[in-house]
Amino acid sequence: MEKAIYPLKNMRITQGYEEGTHIDSYAIDDAGKNTNIENVYAPFTGTIKKIYTQDANEVWLESENPVEYPDGTIDYMTVLFAHDNDISDLYVGKKIKQNEAFYQEGTAGNATGNHCHIECAKGKYIEPGWQQNEAGYYNIINAKRPEECLWLNNTNVIDNHGYNFMEIPIDIINAPSDEEIIESPSTEAPNTPPEEETDNEAITEEAKLRLIYTCTKTDLYGIYLKEGEQVYLK
Repeated sequence: MEKAIYPLKNMRITQGYEEGTHIDSYAIDDAGKNTNIENVYAPFTGTIKKIYTQDANEVWLESENPVEYPDGTIDYMTVLFAHDNDISDLYVGKKIKQNEAFYQEGTAGNATGNHCHIECAKGKYIEPGWQQNEAGYYNIINAKRPEECLWLNNTNVIDNHGYNFMEIPIDIINAPSDEEIIESPSTEAPNTPPEEETDNEAITEEAKLRLIYTCTKTDLYGIYLKEGEQVYLK
């Protein structure tokens, strides 16, 4: 199960929720490391459910499956992004993989300086995607605080605006799930008479090795070990 990841590599929140144009919403603005335009990465594997080009090039991304929230919730998630200057490569129904750069900071719509407007919602996308609040602004339906939805994953935190985002524990980043653990097949030849028992000291270290996981790609992997346990790499 995926954890929903904070969508920028650099966190510099310039406007939080219940502030300025974010009154009566849980929206945040992130301007990244500096004034340059930075990529925005998919927080989870999902599908674009709506695109609105008449304002700030808003895009709604819905998770393909339920995801794990930092507050313990297990549910689908929908995230709204705004202000990318060019979304001509995006379309409703397009599938985006987790950590794929698919959006960018920008100034489309009512924006001062390059940034990305982010809103999170619990559950699947609900038409029409947003609702107008008493202040006259539109915000995502079923809104939820970003720090209750998004995990930090080696994020460079410059300014978290006082919000308590949780970091993914390093021991579970890319750790294989139970379904991914592969047992090595038996190498014992059929109809082979049993060998005489030997002392433990006579058993080589190589004979005691057991394949538990095969890497599918070159990446950073982490595992949780108990005291006294050993790891063998081949």
